[in-house]
Amino acid sequence: MKHYDVIIIGAGPAGIITGTTAKKQFPDKSMLMFKEEEKGLVPCGIPYIFYRLGDVDKNVMGPKPFVDLGGEVITEKVIEVNAENKSVKTESGKEFSCDKLVFATGSNVVIPTFIPGHDLNNVYYIKKSYNYIKQVFEDLKTKKNIVVIGGGFIGAEVAEQLALNTDKNITLVESEECCFSKAFSKDLCKIATEALRQTAIKVKTATKVEKIIGPEGKVTSVLLSTGEEIPCEAVIMAIGYKPNTELAAKAGLQLNKMGAIVVDNYERTTVKGVCAVGDCSQTVGFLTGRMDYVMLASTATAEARVLGHNLFGIKIRKNFTGTLAVFSTEINGIAMAAAGLNDTNALEANVQYVSAQFSDFDTHPGGFEDTKPLTVKLYASPCEGSILGGEVWGGKSAGEMINTISLAIQKGVTVYELVSFQIGSHPLLTAAPTKTILIKAAEGIIEQIKK
Repeated sequence: MKHYDVIIIGAGPAGIITGTTAKKQFPDKSMLMFKEEEKGLVPCGIPYIFYRLGDVDKNVMGPKPFVDLGGEVITEKVIEVNAENKSVKTESGKEFSCDKLVFATGSNVVIPTFIPGHDLNNVYYIKKSYNYIKQVFEDLKTKKNIVVIGGGFIGAEVAEQLALNTDKNITLVESEECCFSKAFSKDLCKIATEALRQTAIKVKTATKVEKIIGPEGKVTSVLLSTGEEIPCEAVIMAIGYKPNTELAAKAGLQLNKMGAIVVDNYERTTVKGVCAVGDCSQTVGFLTGRMDYVMLASTATAEARVLGHNLFGIKIRKNFTGTLAVFSTEINGIAMAAAGLNDTNALEANVQYVSAQFSDFDTHPGGFEDTKPLTVKLYASPCEGSILGGEVWGGKSAGEMINTISLAIQKGVTVYELVSFQIGSHPLLTAAPTKTILIKAAEGIIEQIKK
């Protein structure tokens, strides 16, 4: 049995960043990574394979940076783990042992077994598998009428990309009143849903799928709760993901009620020398301190960088005590992003807040050809003005602006500090310095707190 200092199971974002960070910090340590397929995919890029990229191979990702640093990679499935002895067994029967074992097994698609017909031919799922998605990509080339079930990020983005193919008729079905309801405020959900409706997609919200029909084993139509039956040749299920923890459960690791591996603030499990990171590990809400359910590559890599530094003893302090979900997307040319608190999750968590928004253009003056409108909405504590959340929509700069807001939330920045925020500006790159959108939104909150 060959022995390594570190074994990482999984070669997605969490596994790769854990490996590369650890190898940089501990270059003399021997490290082995397992992956199940020769090629991996950039998870968030999968929807764009169906139009913008137009090719599965333009969205590949792999552990080359880890290998370049001296790490070893084996393409084979791990089928058994002995957590106490920190040993693994592969499909071919090979066994390996280590001092530090990392689960970075990611997440699997949720399969809605409660929907009759979920397992018919031509019912597809957005699995994070190169081989599977390549087959889906080829199959959908010949399908004209397609129903996408699920109006979250993946479902909406896949639907939008498919609808850009002029030979296809795409219907999106979402059970909630608006799409993106788990990430955005009610107002931004409405904006996002309207942006979808302005494309060629037929968007049906507040509607459930009763069953998928296929009398000969192949999809022919979808029956909705409204009684409407939509003829189609393919269905894409995009109703979410769940932690991939079957291997960890068999190894006896503790799972939480959401099925994620229980870890501490440094991604360490309850078994000494065994860690878990990314979608397979539990998250705790930044604001609520309660178990959360966030599966984002950005979250996974933030955790992985901390774990990589601290695998052999804590070298750097983890600077975030909970997971702050930061979301972004672009639908029909409108960029939309959110971080932390909004009016929907504030109600669920019973958090008090005040909010204000400000809109302008992302250049100054606003007459340039590529100028876009931009709106910032901030949420803050009504007591001391600390920023608790934010949303940005409009031009592409929304994607980076939400990252600034995310840092402000993590560092406890107040709206009073934002007023003296020193910024750089340029006519082609930013809003006017006389009415910086983020600062103007902060001023709006200060006015409310003063009342």
